[in-house]
Amino acid sequence: MSHINVQAATSAVNFIDTPVGLVRKTVTVAQDDITADEKGYKIVPAGTIYPKNDATAQGILYDDVDVTDGDHEGSLIVAGRIIKENLPVEPAETVKIDGITFVSTPAVTR
Repeated sequence: MSHINVQAATSAVNFIDTPVGLVRKTVTVAQDDITADEKGYKIVPAGTIYPKNDATAQGILYDDVDVTDGDHEGSLIVAGRIIKENLPVEPAETVKIDGITFVSTPAVTR
């Protein structure tokens, strides 16, 4: 007998302005304060300002990180150009990450 598990797929919005000058480092993403979704998974989405969206920010998560079963390693962007409108949550005024420059999406004209 076969079992089928259907999961809805989502497509991520690109929040990196350019890969030139992009610097990442590995960090341990803590599962503290992460709320489980309707299926019980604790996923920290790519583009999340980590560890918090405030003056303690160290960088921005490059990929989704699954912390359902405990703390897990993730890739943290510590330098680069980031499109702030494409992040899951807009950066707070107090977020100042030395190597990161927040830019706006250019207007599209035809």
